[in-house]
Amino acid sequence: MLYPIKFIPRLKDRLWGGKELLQRVKAHSGAKIDPSLSYGESWDLSAVEGEESVVANGFLKRNTIEEIIEVYMGNLIGERNYDRYGLTFPLLIKSLDCHDVLSVQVHPDDELAMERHNSYGKTEMWYVAGCEPGATLYVGFKDRSITREEYLAAVNEDRLDEVLNRVEVKVGDTFFIPAGTVHALGKGIEVVEIQQTSDITYRIYDWNRVDESGHPRELHTALAVDAIDFASDGDKCHVRYEPKPNQAVKLVDCPYFTTNLISLDGRRTFDYASLDSFVLYICTEGEADITLDGTTEHLSPFELVMIPAEADAVALSGRATLLEVYIK
Repeated sequence: MLYPIKFIPRLKDRLWGGKELLQRVKAHSGAKIDPSLSYGESWDLSAVEGEESVVANGFLKRNTIEEIIEVYMGNLIGERNYDRYGLTFPLLIKSLDCHDVLSVQVHPDDELAMERHNSYGKTEMWYVAGCEPGATLYVGFKDRSITREEYLAAVNEDRLDEVLNRVEVKVGDTFFIPAGTVHALGKGIEVVEIQQTSDITYRIYDWNRVDESGHPRELHTALAVDAIDFASDGDKCHVRYEPKPNQAVKLVDCPYFTTNLISLDGRRTFDYASLDSFVLYICTEGEADITLDGTTEHLSPFELVMIPAEADAVALSGRATLLEVYIK
C-alpha cells in the first residue's frame, strides 16, 4: 500500500519575487535555496520536462513523479487519468510570492498549444493565501465587448492597463482563469496556483520594466493575440463561495481539475473509494495531520501531500485551511 507522498519544492528566481516567504516556508522541505536570489515561485508538484518533482519522504524518496507513475500507474493517479495522461502527471502546483506586479499574460488553450508547441494548454486557478491591504490583480477586460483592434491599439499605445479589469483582493479569494483569459497578479499577494501541466506563457505587457542587464523582457504580442478570448468575463472568474466547517466546499470544477476548500477544525475522515483519482492536499493556513493506513504526514502552510488513488479513506486532524484537488 502506498502512503501520503511529499515532494521537494523547486524554487524559481523571478524579477518580481521576494526574499522572505518562500525561503522561510520551504527551508525545511529539502528545497535548494540561495539567499541571494529573489524567489517568486515554488513549483511544489511538477511534471514539466526537465522540472520533474522528486519524492521527499518514505520508500519512494529520491524518485521522480514520472518514475513512480511508471511503476504504480493507476494505483497512484487513477486508471482513467493514467489512460488519458500516461506518465505525465496532469497538474502543476505552485506557490507564488509576488513582491511586485507580474507581467500581463495569456495562455493558449489545448488546441492552439498542441498546434504550436506540441503541449497541453494552460487553464489555471488562484487561491489568495495572503495579501497586503489594498492588493489588486488583473483578470479579463473591463469591457467584454472589446475588439481585437481596440486591444491592439491599447497595446501599441502603452495603455493596456486602462482596459484591464482590476480587482482588489483579500485572503481566501479564488479566481478561475480559463486558457485565453488575460491576467496578472499584483504586488503584495501570496497565491497557491493550480494549473494544467504546461509552461507556455505569452507575455503581453511588462509595465516597462527592465531586467538585471537593463533590457526589457521579451513580449509575445503576435502570438498572444490569437490566444486571447476577448469575450472572457473577468467578473465571472472571481469565484464566490461560503466556507463550511469540516466540509469540502467546491471552488472550481472543470475538465482539468476539481478543487474544494476544507476548513478543518478537529478530526474528519474523507471517503475516496469511488473517486479513481489521486488527491492533493495543500495547506494554506494552520496545521494539519494527514493519516492513511497508519502513516501520518504533517502539513504546514504552503505544503502539499499526494494521496494515491488506491486509498479508500483519509483521516484529517488539526485546525487548518486546506485545498483538496483531484480529477473527476
